[in-house]
Amino acid sequence: MSNRRDFLKKSVFVAAAIPLINSEMIAAPRPSGRTGLALYTIRDAMGKDASGALASAAEIGYDWVEAAAHSDGKFYGMKPKEFGKLVKKSGMEPLSSHSAVRTENYEQMIDDAAEAGMRYIILPSLPGEWTGTIDGYQRAADFFNKAGERCKKAGIRFGFHNHQVEFMEINGRVPYDVLLELTDPKLVIFELDLAWITAAGKDPVAYFRNYPGRFEVWHLKDLTPEKQDATLGEGIIDFRPILAEARTAGMKYWFLEQDECRTHTPMESIKISREYYLKKLLK
Repeated sequence: MSNRRDFLKKSVFVAAAIPLINSEMIAAPRPSGRTGLALYTIRDAMGKDASGALASAAEIGYDWVEAAAHSDGKFYGMKPKEFGKLVKKSGMEPLSSHSAVRTENYEQMIDDAAEAGMRYIILPSLPGEWTGTIDGYQRAADFFNKAGERCKKAGIRFGFHNHQVEFMEINGRVPYDVLLELTDPKLVIFELDLAWITAAGKDPVAYFRNYPGRFEVWHLKDLTPEKQDATLGEGIIDFRPILAEARTAGMKYWFLEQDECRTHTPMESIKISREYYLKKLLK
């Protein structure tokens, strides 16, 4: 445990120093008009006709995508290079992937993402054996550092995407804080899902200020009063103060994601959401 405490102290120091020693990783003062799409939002269309779905997303105006079907060395049934080329052919960039990275497959999964031309590989959720106890989250943090080191060698970045459960206290500690404090900022980034952190009753801006520079990628997602995800502008989240702290967060890229599209078709929703971002949130 002494090694873990020593690492904690070093991690906190490094995180606090990021704006000073690694300023090139901090985002521009104001988010740009470029937009990203998490392909999980249009997963049915991707499953039926990936080429057509990507073309539709590009026509709407998206600039980069995050894959959501990566297994057996393939993305959406395509070899990594094939998938990367298809995304680029549509006019977008294959920026990231949500991948079920585990101790037994992480090297191959990372190599797949790098081969596809991605900049990030993101673990979308933790396996059950790493949740429920603080010790489990500590073991997860250890693995994050290991995977992050492997990603560094491959020329990409490793990250973790949150849900609500990581903010539920265990023995007086917030598991998400444990993950932040025990991971090396040089090796691990956090993809903050703005809807689920809000649903958990936490303030994203407070996290940006407490852990500056750690949130390089976001999921821009709205939330209904019933804590269901929503099309941007049709929920309760005020994104303006969050976007105003993009530089503090270290945000470089964001993806629109909507798990369930209830009031529009997925293609309608991604169009409405992008227009809302450009016409309302960037003003």
